[in-house]
Amino acid sequence: MYVVNANGACIPGIGIGTWKLQGRSCARIVEQALEIGYRHIDTAQSYENESEVGEALHASGVKREEVFLTTKVNSIYFAPGDLERSAEESLVRLRQPYVDLLLLHRPNPSIPLAETLGALAHAKRRGLTRHIGISNFNVGLVEEAVKICPEPLVCNQVEYHPYLDQPKLKAACNRAGLAVVAYSPIAMGKINSDETLLQIGRLYRKTPAQIALRWLVQQGAVVIPRTSRSERLSENINILDFQLTDAEMDRIYQLGSPEGRIHRGSFV
Repeated sequence: MYVVNANGACIPGIGIGTWKLQGRSCARIVEQALEIGYRHIDTAQSYENESEVGEALHASGVKREEVFLTTKVNSIYFAPGDLERSAEESLVRLRQPYVDLLLLHRPNPSIPLAETLGALAHAKRRGLTRHIGISNFNVGLVEEAVKICPEPLVCNQVEYHPYLDQPKLKAACNRAGLAVVAYSPIAMGKINSDETLLQIGRLYRKTPAQIALRWLVQQGAVVIPRTSRSERLSENINILDFQLTDAEMDRIYQLGSPEGRIHRGSFV
């Protein structure tokens, strides 16, 4: 299994995202993912599917200590008392005594960041989570958060795929020892018809999605593609048996631009 080490956390580098997965279909796809070998599950309070993720974890029979479970605190609960209370409620829905990683879902400028990070660190000290991190933080906020957080942060989860340049953000995370966790790593399927990725994929008998995920993995990123289709689960995890050349990596880098964001005006 490919893993990424960051400030004391050992994060399985290929996980499954659960944004927009709901009800029984969410539980089914998470259970199937665990069955075929996924050991990193990503959810969030705002996804409203923590109960289904918890159901799948129990039904899978996989030992709890073998699974890296991430959830995210909704930004409306960033005040210190609210944050810890909301984290406790997440654990109830997940039917777990702790999560492996608790993230701030997106910045909330109406609440002082130092207060929020203090509460996040306290949640860790209480054992509600093994590790803490941030999501959708830009370069300035990454640097501020790392400086003032009482406990080590382990990652910044951000939109990252071949169409979105993130060199400055990656560099800031690298300087701080943070893992970059890439959500929407296949650009919500937009890459499936990309001629560059199709051409490279033919050389390796891989799909454009597999090429995009491999490109991210070779940069040291954690990837959490979301799918509701069982056949895609095996495809997305089957990216460790080949390696892109430097020239191929460069070709894919050239697809990106600062305006390549898929999620405009909102964060997942």
